[in-house]
This record gives sequence, structure tokens and C-alpha cells, in this order.
Amino acid sequence: MPDECDFERDSEDDVYADPRVAGSPRAVADSEFALLLTHDVDRPYKTVQSAYHAIEHRDPRQLTDLLPGNNPWWQFEEMMELEESLGVRSAFYFLREKHLLERPPSDWLDPFYWVEQFGRYEIETPEMLDVLDRLHEGGWEVGLHGSYDSYDDPDRLRTEKTALEAALGREVVGGRQHHLNRGPETWDHHRDIGLRYDASPGSSETFGFDRYLPARPFGDDFVVFPLTVMECALPDPGEEFAAAWAECEALLSEAAENGAVMSALWHPRLFTEADFPGYRRLYRELVESALEMGAWVGAPRDYYELMAHPDPDGAAESDADGASADRRDGDPPTGRGGSQSVDFTAGPGDRTDLRPRQVGDNKVKTGTNTESTG
Repeated sequence: MPDECDFERDSEDDVYADPRVAGSPRAVADSEFALLLTHDVDRPYKTVQSAYHAIEHRDPRQLTDLLPGNNPWWQFEEMMELEESLGVRSAFYFLREKHLLERPPSDWLDPFYWVEQFGRYEIETPEMLDVLDRLHEGGWEVGLHGSYDSYDDPDRLRTEKTALEAALGREVVGGRQHHLNRGPETWDHHRDIGLRYDASPGSSETFGFDRYLPARPFGDDFVVFPLTVMECALPDPGEEFAAAWAECEALLSEAAENGAVMSALWHPRLFTEADFPGYRRLYRELVESALEMGAWVGAPRDYYELMAHPDPDGAAESDADGASADRRDGDPPTGRGGSQSVDFTAGPGDRTDLRPRQVGDNKVKTGTNTESTG
């Protein structure tokens, strides 16, 4: 668990009092809050899961997904069309998980690694390269989804970043660790290989705000965007859409009330309506409502680039248009969602009992990471 002092800063320090540096760029000063949209590309291919779904849901039609040319979990085009229609962009974090044969023999009997093996893909395939190119050309962010063991393996993490940048043909700015893994030196590794932000802190079983603004664990230009909500932590919208939407609506209201930077994660395969009914609709309503409420909505990279960052001398650099920023009404929040002393692993109170009933069959669930980052 992170120490309470992990992100503690001198409240008298003018750099951290600057709202641009604290997390409120001038470019979004007129917005009620910010909503960062992210997608972890874990399993873009439906393979053995077809047989599992056929048995679990007593639906033999699921077996047709095993036929050549059928892949209902390939949702990139649909997602881009949806976000294009809403006038927003998001981040897609791509994963290069180890092949089972790359792991020590002791891992071969672990069912967890077989689950990861069945979801593997290579970013160098022609269809993946085409998706990367279309995402970039369309204004979406392509980021790194560090593999399961990379959170404490800087060489592995660097190799994955290099491979993704080679496939993309340009630099990667940030990303999120697979299964939200973090260790004592994870952010050091991220910064050392040239990543400028991380979006890992969070949970797949609970949701809510532990802080309202991004954090700077090193006091420099490396930024941490906490995850506010992962779709699988919500009530299943296929069975309880009203309950799921009520939780999203409450998060949006809390974000608006506190001028927060809210972050949401929707996995691409959950846009497959036949397998995961309700999740596509829930995502659309989340984005539409945020826009109607006056939020800035976009990818973490785009928000990061709007922020001002401390220079080595401790002064705030100017924001995107070079003008000085005016403080938003009220200081950044403190306490549970504050910009000073924060524990990222604090649970969201009475929401901890909510569990999905469908999404978990295709994702190894992880709770809040408990390893110290201090």
C-alpha cells in the first residue's frame, strides 16, 4: 500500500499551487471537469473463449465464432466510429504479453498464464499495423500496456516500448500496466524509459475517487492519472443497466462538483453487444453526459500536453498556448480527493460490494494493488 506521504508536497510551494501544474490546465479552465477515456487492448481475438461461452451461457451459436474470418472481439472500427460520432478521442494501450514458452517451466502449470496465453497477439501482424496507423492518423492515442511481469522488469518494459514505437512509427507517451500491477520502482522504470505518464493506479473491483487531480510522484513532469472506474467493477449493465448508470452518473456529478480529472477504462471486447450487452450503451451515455455537463473529454496524452510542468529550476512552464493560467474557482480539493497527502489504495466506501456477473469470465480479476510505491 502506498505510504500516505508518497505524494505529499509543500502547500506553500508556488509550483504546486499553480492549477496548471496541479492538474487544471488553462486550456480546460472553462470546463466543469475532465474525463479521460482509455482502452486496454488485452484480448482482441476471441478463441477458446467461444467454447467457454457456449457452455457457460448454454448458447451453441457461440461456437460459430471459431470459424475462419469470425472475430466478434475485433471492435476497433466500431469504437472509432462511435467516438468519431461523439467528437471525442481516447487512448488504446497495446499489450505484448510473454508467450508461455518464454516463461520458466514452473509457470506452465499455472492456469493464470494459460489464460494470458490464449489472449496473446502480436502487434507486428498486418492487421495490427493497419489499426495502429489508422488510430494515429485519426487522432487517437496509442500507448503501452506493459505486460504482466514488466512492472518490475525495466528491460522487458523498454523492449515492449521499443517494439510498439517501431510498429507505430512514432513515440509513445504513456500507458497502463496489465492487471494494474505496480511495485516499489515501477514509476522509476516508466520514467527511465521515457514514458511521461502512468494510468495504472486503480482497481477492477471497486471504483471512485481517491484524489481529484493527477499526481507527480517525483515532483517533475512525470504524471500519474489514477483510474476512477473500470467497466467490470460496475453492476452488469446487461442485467442492471439502471444501477450501472446510476453509479456512472454519481461519479460524473462528483467530478463536476470538485473540478476533477476522471479516468475511465473500457476494454474493446466489451463493445461486443452479443457477448457483453449493455457496455457499449453505458460507455456512450457516459461520454454523452460528460459532454453535456461541460467536461473536457479526451485521451490522457492530450490532457498531459495541455498541462504545464515544473522545469528543473522549480518554476512552472507555460501551458499549451504560452499564456499564464488563471486559478479556477476554489483551490484543488484536499483530503480524500486532495492534491496533497493521498493513499491511492483507499476504497470507495459503500461501493466495494458491487461485483459484475458476466465480465469476469474473460478477465482474471485483480483488486487494488497492495505493493508499496514508497
